[in-house]
Amino acid sequence: MDNYNKIHLLMVDDEAKFLETITKRLKLKFFEITSATNGVDAIEAARKGQFDVAVIDLQMPGIDGVQVLEILKKNHKYLEVLILSGHATVESAVDCTKLGAFKILEKPCEFDKLVDAIKEAYEKRLKKKFEHDQLRIKEIEALALGQSPLGILKGLAKIDKDEK
Repeated sequence: MDNYNKIHLLMVDDEAKFLETITKRLKLKFFEITSATNGVDAIEAARKGQFDVAVIDLQMPGIDGVQVLEILKKNHKYLEVLILSGHATVESAVDCTKLGAFKILEKPCEFDKLVDAIKEAYEKRLKKKFEHDQLRIKEIEALALGQSPLGILKGLAKIDKDEK
């Protein structure tokens, strides 16, 4: 399987041994993985790379999982985020859901359950991106009807600006 067919994951957990173990196991399932042991490194990795799904530990020193979730969702509109937590409360689960978390999984999480959740999140990402692309195609088609070439270019520039 080549890199283009792999789901690109960002794994974030301050427990280095857990992160190393889960990363090795997920790579065997044909995921392309970048890992980070803290929120700052996770945000930087997301800025540099392109990820389909992020799996983030809720409780980490410094920038915690909720803050990382909020920043990633704000800056990467198609990224789906799973939260892992051994200490989730109803309040933290509600906060994460409001911020756009796809799912909250209790830690320790059964490996197959985690893999299934990642695949579900990826499917949701693809669906959102496809729907957005369909709307964009309709906007471009509408522009092309009855406009001058300059008008079309101005319209495309506006659509492109709105994307960013």
